[in-house]
Amino acid sequence: MSTPPAGDRIRTVRLSSVGLPLAVPVSDAKVLTGVQAPMTEVVLLFAEITTEDGHEGIGFGYAKRAGGPGQFAHAREIAPVLVGEDPNDIGRLWDKLVWAGASVGRSGLATQAIAAFDIALWDLKARRAGLPLAKLLGAHRDSVRCYNTSGGFLHTPVEQVMENATASLERGIGGIKIKVGQPDSAADLKRLAAVRAHLGDDVPLMVDANQQWDRPTAGRLGRALESFGLTWIEEPLDAYDAEGHAALAAALDTPIATGEMLASVAEHMALIDARACDIIQPDAPRVGGITQFLKLAALADHHRLQLAPHFAMEVHLHLAAAYPREPWVEHFEWLEPLFHERLEIRDGRMHLSDRPGLGITLTDRARAWTREHYETGA
Repeated sequence: MSTPPAGDRIRTVRLSSVGLPLAVPVSDAKVLTGVQAPMTEVVLLFAEITTEDGHEGIGFGYAKRAGGPGQFAHAREIAPVLVGEDPNDIGRLWDKLVWAGASVGRSGLATQAIAAFDIALWDLKARRAGLPLAKLLGAHRDSVRCYNTSGGFLHTPVEQVMENATASLERGIGGIKIKVGQPDSAADLKRLAAVRAHLGDDVPLMVDANQQWDRPTAGRLGRALESFGLTWIEEPLDAYDAEGHAALAAALDTPIATGEMLASVAEHMALIDARACDIIQPDAPRVGGITQFLKLAALADHHRLQLAPHFAMEVHLHLAAAYPREPWVEHFEWLEPLFHERLEIRDGRMHLSDRPGLGITLTDRARAWTREHYETGA
């Protein structure tokens, strides 16, 4: 019988399902077109990993509307396979977690559950090294351009959208994104014209249709939007319509951005192979964590794509800072009640702190919002 090699080992894995209430129900085009109901909360899956030597790491995934209980249930089933393992072997452990739940596949809810573990392991490794995660990965910059999305949803009257945009810019945020995709496209154009006039021509402005246009509508409106000097048009078509996005990207001068809804590297490869976007928008918690995000980032860089990760700025600031090409990070303040720390924003950019790892710790409010928890190990 062989003796296992010496070294630190995972001692415990703790899971928490946390329901984060939103102050106001949120609506984008999917609500106005009848596809979804307004969003009232975000359900997060937290994984906290400790080792025999006393090192700790925290990671999280999330679900909007449905999916939170399913993520927690899958994570609970596969968590025990980590106990006793070397926390350094993150790639091998990702594979082990996938195989532990192989019958549910390598995308969707399965990889989203794995993401919480994977992010926690990367956080642990960077904390142990005494480095911010971006520095451990090999940072290209100490700050990243950032834009705000949360102030521009379609449930918000346009006058308030403009006030929100002003407040964001005064806070130091560099760009503004607003939602479009209403059943009446004339209302979209009127809303956008008001916001552009309010901001002036020099402020980066993006729009997001949340997949609500068909190909003819996207082509027609894409041409109408050219005059607004947009930084990008986001998700004009169904997230899996690589061919349609490619045709649109080839036809328009305005860059096309998409990718946030895809839940694996393989699904993003279809976009990349089709040349379906100018700006790719992966979401680390959705694609399976940092290990998978780094694979995707290498592919995106090889194809000279711009990067603008979706949501979860607490993770994506680090990953964007390690991307070779100047990226964007999306600013949402929604998750701030969960963490003691705040990200520094000034001069249009989000700045890395010197805190090791992700640089986040959970608040008492996050603990109070916990609906389910599970712990395995010693």
